[in-house]
Amino acid sequence: MDALGYIEDCAPDVNAALQECLPAVSEKPATLHAAMRHLMFPAGKLFRPALAMAGAEAVSAERNEAIPLAVAVELVHTYSLVHDDLPCMDDDDERRGRPSVHVAFGEAVAVLAGDALLALAFEVLSSAPGDPCRILTATRELAAAAGSRALVGGQVADLEFAQGSDLTGADVESVHERKTAALIAASVAGGAALAGADEEQLACLRRFGRAVGIGFQIADDLLDRDDDDPCNLLRVMSSDTVGERAAYWLSCALREVEDWGETAQPLRHLARFAIGRST
Repeated sequence: MDALGYIEDCAPDVNAALQECLPAVSEKPATLHAAMRHLMFPAGKLFRPALAMAGAEAVSAERNEAIPLAVAVELVHTYSLVHDDLPCMDDDDERRGRPSVHVAFGEAVAVLAGDALLALAFEVLSSAPGDPCRILTATRELAAAAGSRALVGGQVADLEFAQGSDLTGADVESVHERKTAALIAASVAGGAALAGADEEQLACLRRFGRAVGIGFQIADDLLDRDDDDPCNLLRVMSSDTVGERAAYWLSCALREVEDWGETAQPLRHLARFAIGRST
């Protein structure tokens, strides 16, 4: 099964779990709950949830053991999109072919909807069935990825670069690592943690996810070459060099799981898909 087939195969279980955990629009406060659901359905690509489930499979477990982490990471990812789109951030009026949450519901409700999605993510994960130690490990993976040293800090750096700072390739990749790769690494390692991965396996999968995440964002840079985003490697490197960086990170990712056998095949397919989109 290729990467797109794998994602499509995982999607019904993830969507069903998201539907179950999100408050209904009929539940008060209805406006807030409608705003929380606005970007969730129809869902995005569900790439991160698929990585979580592939992480569980990689350690020889059933992929549905990772469902709580898969749902939580999609909630965190969506919260970050809601906040990124705000006028005080990236100021985007459209997301996933629909008006951004702040356009549809107003800025204040959009901020609160993002806050509520983030809180719900940890409610879902902390309520997962199974071994409390596994749940705690997965929760730590996701919390670290969402914090000031990773996702939030990467957004701050992105805003600072937009104000005219001189950038190097290392600066841009540092933002990619925090803003994108940290959550992707938490998806893989967190899913594996819920499935019983040991520390050595988790360390390997974190490195795999970091490499996939940086390469994923570099692929976006190549696809968005006509965008005016200052935090794009094409602002500081030629397109050929940027392509070489993408290939480098793919090779780093695949090297981490080259001895893992067939159980890691979904991870390999997802890595090649994520980084190869721009070629």
